[in-house]
Amino acid sequence: MSAHPVETNNADTSGAETLPISVFIITKNEAHNLSRLLPALTRFREVIVVDSGSTDDTVNIAQRFGARVIHQQWLGFAAQKQIAFMQCSQPWALNLDADELPTKEMISEMAVLVNRPDVDAVRFKRRDFFIDALPPVKTRLPNNCRLYRTDKAQFNTQQKVHETAQVNGCEVKSDAAFYHYGYNEIEQLVAKLNCYSSLRAKEKWAGSKQPSLLKLVLILPLEFIRQYCVQRLFLFGRRGFILATLNAQYAFLKEAKLMEQALSRSEKTSSNSQAPDH
Repeated sequence: MSAHPVETNNADTSGAETLPISVFIITKNEAHNLSRLLPALTRFREVIVVDSGSTDDTVNIAQRFGARVIHQQWLGFAAQKQIAFMQCSQPWALNLDADELPTKEMISEMAVLVNRPDVDAVRFKRRDFFIDALPPVKTRLPNNCRLYRTDKAQFNTQQKVHETAQVNGCEVKSDAAFYHYGYNEIEQLVAKLNCYSSLRAKEKWAGSKQPSLLKLVLILPLEFIRQYCVQRLFLFGRRGFILATLNAQYAFLKEAKLMEQALSRSEKTSSNSQAPDH
C-alpha cells in the first residue's frame, strides 16, 4: 500500500469572509453524501477530500465544489484520517465524515471559538438520524471532538476504529451539534456495527486484552439498560427501543469476538502441542 497521497485538484477556496479552518473528509463511493455535505461548507477556507478509490461520482462532485482531492489507498480509519489531517494548511482543522452535516449553529460557534486563544479543541454533540427521525433533544446525545488546532493534534494510527485525534491542549464542550445520517437504516447500522466490533476486538486482542466470561454474560442486558434508561432512549419511542437493543448487541459482539480470538488461539495451541514429533 502506498503511504504517499497523490493530489489531482488544488482549487483555491480562500476568501476574506471564510473561516481559517481546513475541513478534511475521507471517502470511498460517497457521492450521495457529498452532494448534501459540500454545499454547507462554503464558509471554510479549505476543504480536503482524501479518496481511496471511488467508482461513483465522488471525485467529480468534490472537485465541482472546489475541494482539494487527494488519492490514497486505504490504510485504515486512523491512518487515513492522519493522511488527510496532514494536508490541512489552515490553523484549525475540522474532521467530518461524508455522511455528516454541520448545523448553522455549529458553524456560527466555530467562528467565535477559533478566535479564543484559550481553546485548542472543541467537542460537539452528534445527532444521529435513525429511521428518518432524530432522537428528542432530552436524550443524552453522543459527542465528538472534531475541531482542533492543527499544531496541537494528531491521530493514533494504531487505532482500528472509532478513531479520534489526540489533542495536546485545552478542549471545550459545545452545545452545538452536527447531524449524522450514517445510522439511519437498520441494515446499514447493523453492517457497520458488525464491522466495527470485529475491528475493536482485534484491537483489544493486539493490546493483550483478555476476555471475561462474566462481562460476556452481563454486557448485553446492562448495556441495554444504560442505553434505554440512562441515555434516555425510551424518549425515542419504538425507535429508541430498537436502537438501544442494537447498541447493546454491539457491546456484546465486541466481547464475543474478543472471546473468539482467545478460544481460537487456545485451540491452535492445543493442536500444536498434540502434534506428533517427526
